[in-house]
Amino acid sequence: MRLLQVTIPTGKRETVLDALDEEGVDYVVTDETSGREFTAILYAPLPNPAVEPVLERLRDAGLDDEAYTVVVEASTVVSRRFEELEERYAEENDEGRIAREELQSRAEELAPSLRTYAVMTVISAVIATAGLLLDSPAVVVGSMVIAPLIGPAMAASVGTVLDDQELFVRGVKLQILGMGLAVASAAAFAVVVRYAHLVPPGIEITEVPEIQERLAPGFLTLAVALGAGVAGALSLASGVSAAIVGVMIAVALIPPAATVGIGIAWGMPMVSVGSGVLALVNGLSINAAAIGVFWFNGYRPQRWFRLDDARSAVLKRIAVLVVAIAVLSVFLGGVTYNSFQNAATEEDIRESVEGAIPDGEPITVLDVQVEFTDSVLLGQPDRVIVTVGVPRGNGGVDGLTERIDDAIDRVAGQDIDTQVRYVTIERAG
Repeated sequence: MRLLQVTIPTGKRETVLDALDEEGVDYVVTDETSGREFTAILYAPLPNPAVEPVLERLRDAGLDDEAYTVVVEASTVVSRRFEELEERYAEENDEGRIAREELQSRAEELAPSLRTYAVMTVISAVIATAGLLLDSPAVVVGSMVIAPLIGPAMAASVGTVLDDQELFVRGVKLQILGMGLAVASAAAFAVVVRYAHLVPPGIEITEVPEIQERLAPGFLTLAVALGAGVAGALSLASGVSAAIVGVMIAVALIPPAATVGIGIAWGMPMVSVGSGVLALVNGLSINAAAIGVFWFNGYRPQRWFRLDDARSAVLKRIAVLVVAIAVLSVFLGGVTYNSFQNAATEEDIRESVEGAIPDGEPITVLDVQVEFTDSVLLGQPDRVIVTVGVPRGNGGVDGLTERIDDAIDRVAGQDIDTQVRYVTIERAG
């Protein structure tokens, strides 16, 4: 519930109070004695769904932007009339939706000052880089908690649906600045770590699990980003805390940006490309999802004659975002298809190895390892290591290696380097 506080301009008192009486709103009016152009101050407790329609009614009654309008959260209201008002508006409106004015105010508050935003982003990126190099999920999660990235994304989205160009531009600029700062600070920190020998020499960063997760993004990453955008918009529109959702949005942005920096520091462009595409797709998807949720929830500009402009802006920006996501999704689709093909090829290779064992031979396939090329994004089968167990005194089976190699080459459709290792198996009598 909310407490509405409004200063009533001189000459508008009776009109404003009549409008509240028609709405069935309980209120208290006190005289305003500052000697300015206001005659009274109005206090009215309102359920959340009533705030926006009541403000609209007051504007129709002559309340303009010169009057002070304050909406604050109220913890308890004891009034039979208020209960009736709450029941009526709960039936007519979405009770989980805050007023347009409150949404705009919350979005502006979430976009922090430039200095605070820059410092927190740099700190978050540095911690994320350390966590990735340490292969520590706990440290990576900790970096997301302090990342201030939810504010700019929500500001840009709210600015779009409410036709607030200033808020939209600020949100976009902060997002671009934040991602640039995250990549730059991660790269600088990773360079220091590498050349100060703070990590083991010769470390293969592409084999670190926490980094490896961000190198070859598939279509499922879209679900993470879209879900984060939807959750961020819903939390903002419902008036609940956005702190937890902010962590989810940071999950989609900070680790990939830090991975881009690591790829730059290690001079591995393909590492930066894969994680960079992931960061871009996630950022665009978060914005597209948030704009869609706000518009679907009925948020529109305050003035009706700006509705067409807002609708046009929403359609254009959604179209641009969707096209950009679709283009980048070609990359995601290629990676997903390659991963599927490699998994299928690996399974076929395992089956072909089993089929190459002669019937009746006391040979057991113990392990089949399929190694892929060093390509970060689109790896291909490169070598297969087969470990078979044979009874003591049976050093091997004539021609088995050749048969296994031929079977693997047929399945892979190319010449694969194959090694067969024999392990002696002793069976208890």
